[in-house]
Amino acid sequence: MMDQPWKPADATLIIRRLANDSKLKLQWTKHAKDRLSERDLIISDVLYVLKQGIVYEDGEQSTQPGLYKYLIESRAPNSGNRVVRLVVIPDEPRIWIKLVSVMWVDEA
Repeated sequence: MMDQPWKPADATLIIRRLANDSKLKLQWTKHAKDRLSERDLIISDVLYVLKQGIVYEDGEQSTQPGLYKYLIESRAPNSGNRVVRLVVIPDEPRIWIKLVSVMWVDEA
């Protein structure tokens, strides 16, 4: 297990590994649930992005000490060929990901 912040390539691999773990605990913020609904996406789209997405930028410190926010993005089955970006806070030792927000990459 690597201390955070992770480089984008490492964050991509770790988030994907967490998303594919049957013990994953996924926590949703109300904001993320609202954004998901507004975009007519479903939970399986979020899981798809977590399992297949790519992190392109360095993480940003979250409010929880030692944890960082990452942007992971990918097209999803119900995204109409648009790229979905998730704001997530992964915690590798706890096999836990907090979903903070869901957005379209091409949105202003």
